[in-house]
Amino acid sequence: MTPSQITLVQESFAKVAPISDQAAVLFYDRLFEVAPPVRAMFPEDLTEQRKKLMGTLAVVVGGLSNLDTVLPAASALAKRHVNYGAKPEHYPVVGAALLWTLEKGLGEAWTPEVAEAWTAAYGTLSGYMISEAYGNAQAAE
Repeated sequence: MTPSQITLVQESFAKVAPISDQAAVLFYDRLFEVAPPVRAMFPEDLTEQRKKLMGTLAVVVGGLSNLDTVLPAASALAKRHVNYGAKPEHYPVVGAALLWTLEKGLGEAWTPEVAEAWTAAYGTLSGYMISEAYGNAQAAE
């Protein structure tokens, strides 16, 4: 990620943060729409899960300027997700749902540059998480 991409991600997330509850609802609704089998990995009541999602995103986005500060937590999170049934092929689906959510939440502020920056951020972190949870061979696929 370039410094300008990091800035774009951080600035755009700051615009979504005030509507974090709505964004989390949009995200999970979209995720379960495009990947119904993953619904079974989550509790029936998603209230706490939604808060965790937005809290985690806030920490990660805030730490993009210094990835070393967020990588240990990302590694632990990836390993926990294995226990929940997450597989490497779920990461692109989650990424697509996240980008869709951000596009809806940002409206006209969702520019091609912002989309590219978020795609780079998600790709960097998801690749790292997959390699941490499943090994480098899975991350390369």
